[in-house]
Amino acid sequence: MGGADALKYGRLSHVDQTYLRLATYRAANAALIEHQASIPLVQAWGGGLAASVDGMRFVVPEPSLYARPNPKYFGRRDGATWLNMINDQAAGLGGKVVAGIPRDSLYVLDVLYDRDGGKRPEMIVTDTASYSDIVFGLLTLAGFAYAPQLADLPDQKMWRIDRSADYGAFQDAARGRVDLARIERHWEDILRITGSIHTGAVRAYDVIRMLSREGRPTPLGDAIAHYGRIAKTLHVLRLADEPAYRRQIKVQANLQEGRHALARKIFHGRAGQLYQRYQDGMENQIGALGLVLNALVLFTTRYMDAAVNQLRADGFDVRDEDVARLSPFVRNHINVLGRYSFQLPDLRPLHDRHASSEESG
Repeated sequence: MGGADALKYGRLSHVDQTYLRLATYRAANAALIEHQASIPLVQAWGGGLAASVDGMRFVVPEPSLYARPNPKYFGRRDGATWLNMINDQAAGLGGKVVAGIPRDSLYVLDVLYDRDGGKRPEMIVTDTASYSDIVFGLLTLAGFAYAPQLADLPDQKMWRIDRSADYGAFQDAARGRVDLARIERHWEDILRITGSIHTGAVRAYDVIRMLSREGRPTPLGDAIAHYGRIAKTLHVLRLADEPAYRRQIKVQANLQEGRHALARKIFHGRAGQLYQRYQDGMENQIGALGLVLNALVLFTTRYMDAAVNQLRADGFDVRDEDVARLSPFVRNHINVLGRYSFQLPDLRPLHDRHASSEESG
């Protein structure tokens, strides 16, 4: 390694002190996200307009104001959550480190508005823990189609506008009532709040906390919740009636789980724990993880695209529906421990299994 100028101690130290920070990670991520979207194979996975936001948990063994206890995830230690976003093209669009196990719903909008790059997603998938009527309202007002996974779908409460209307088979299920007068009364403030979040004048986290005090919504928060219940009811009806809609949500959720599984393999040092005491340090450490994830996904996607093209050129029947199910989060080919080569061709030759079997025979 002594003969490689780029890998000498002085150069590495300069890079560490100058470039290894969140701002440069985000700029690099933007380039990776753009390149990922340009690969033909990726178009079979999605158009980049669906995304999911979910949390990944890390133990923080060092004393820190930015870590919180939760025995379920961290045992007897404190921990932090990396709330991150991924689109349907398997590109990580950004993330945020928050203390402990927060209500993810408090931060979803902040993550959406602070992405590193890529198209602005239209559909947002989260788990059940990220759901609230106020968040439903704010996301809908911001122009997103909110599609949280909902537990116990048959028991979900739906909401009606006309108390006296006959909803047929949904008469009992639509037992809640949306108060349009309450929404109209606060409409100007609702628009002002939405505009402030959109322009970045305030953080969505602060707004949501302001709208709900001690577990009870303020009058303005209640009005936004009533607006959100319209969108929630439509979401529940689509879940019940459209198998393709349920499948799209499940596929996106599985994609996020695949990314987290790959992240756990990559983040192997010190047993995958965060040893940074301050939020900036945590953001830098997790920001590096997000950048490496995007780089690995791009690497794998390029080879998968080349393999699919070669199979088709060789006359194999490669069906589009099978290509759509391919995952760039496979992990067996990734070397996280051992020797590394920094001098590689653009793409290494693809392995010919058929030729290898003939030679061995």
